[in-house]
Amino acid sequence: MEMICIILVINLGSSTLKFNLFSNSENLCSICNGICECIGFEHGIVRYTYKGKSNEINVHLKNHKEAFAFIKKILFDEKNGPIKHYKDLEAIGHRVVHGGEYFPGPVLVDDNVIEKIKDLIPLAPIHNAVNLEGILDCQIEFPNIPQVAVFDTSFFYNLPEKVKNYPIPNDLSKKYRIRKYGFHGISHSWAYKRYKKIVQRKDCKLISCHLGSGSSVCAIKNGLPIDISMGLTPLGGLMMGTRSGSIDPSVVTYLMDKSGMSCQEMNELLNKHSGLLGISEFSGDVRKIMEKNDRKCVLALDMFIYRIVKYIGSYIASLNGVDSIIFTGGIGENVPYVRKKVCKNFEFLGVDIDENINNKTISGVERLISSEKSKVEICVIKSNEEFSIAELTVKTKRC
Repeated sequence: MEMICIILVINLGSSTLKFNLFSNSENLCSICNGICECIGFEHGIVRYTYKGKSNEINVHLKNHKEAFAFIKKILFDEKNGPIKHYKDLEAIGHRVVHGGEYFPGPVLVDDNVIEKIKDLIPLAPIHNAVNLEGILDCQIEFPNIPQVAVFDTSFFYNLPEKVKNYPIPNDLSKKYRIRKYGFHGISHSWAYKRYKKIVQRKDCKLISCHLGSGSSVCAIKNGLPIDISMGLTPLGGLMMGTRSGSIDPSVVTYLMDKSGMSCQEMNELLNKHSGLLGISEFSGDVRKIMEKNDRKCVLALDMFIYRIVKYIGSYIASLNGVDSIIFTGGIGENVPYVRKKVCKNFEFLGVDIDENINNKTISGVERLISSEKSKVEICVIKSNEEFSIAELTVKTKRC
């Protein structure tokens, strides 16, 4: 009897839970995949695909633990589910946001790895704790099944010294391990590989824009990252759904002095109540902001786009030119308006998008949206962190 080999990938974001079940009999093939969105919000939704059928369920999920319990019911249904027993799992792969200086690549999870992930929670407070919760839940629910942690920071492990260091005293940087770590590495590296395959290009200068609830811009030269908008934590860089992104540090010290906020309260403010939500005073979701379209929502969207443009512009200078700009992530893939407004600012470089191709809603289809006369290729890449995690999980588990 042929052995059933199945890889489960769990990708926990700040307000999402993506899952994908892969058959690994020959080549990786998705059996069932989906996403729990807006975890912690009243308008939560679960979307998943199984046997070619798409399903959508409106459900209020208070936290990631409830979301995890919900998808377990979908995946492990003895009568109708895609997998009958957890022992059919070959391994479980997890996206872990912060690996710090501990992890230059994926690793099999053991007690030591768990302690190091826990140690890094202060540097990714709304991510690592959730990622660790997923690992611990799986240890309880699926005992003795190997688990692999794949880190967002690993792609940026060897950033150039001039990029990764902050201009503060060296002794403090060394003592407290302060440096630019970078995030969304799994997504940015996947986008680069997919782009090269689509255009059949060997080497290139590329700027990858991962735009979603969390957003970042990455400069890549010949496969190696040379800069990334996120820094010590996933809070830095672009303005995001609920995160402020990079701001004058004095804003923090001034507010704490004047308002009496504690470090924890300030952390909460900048991570969960700022960004698009803080400016619009309505939502951190670009789609909902565009639907409402009042003065505050327009300002929030303008600020978001302006900051994307600034990072792209600075990275074009750092790369000494650019061959392609990639859009990926929920917003990058599905909001033509954002892509159009960003690209408009680079017409002076010969960037020209094909309006018809850009405006078509083609969910999940990777494509060039630049016109034939454009001097820079503009590409939409479907983010597929789960497939990349599954590949790395199989490789790591078998090493």
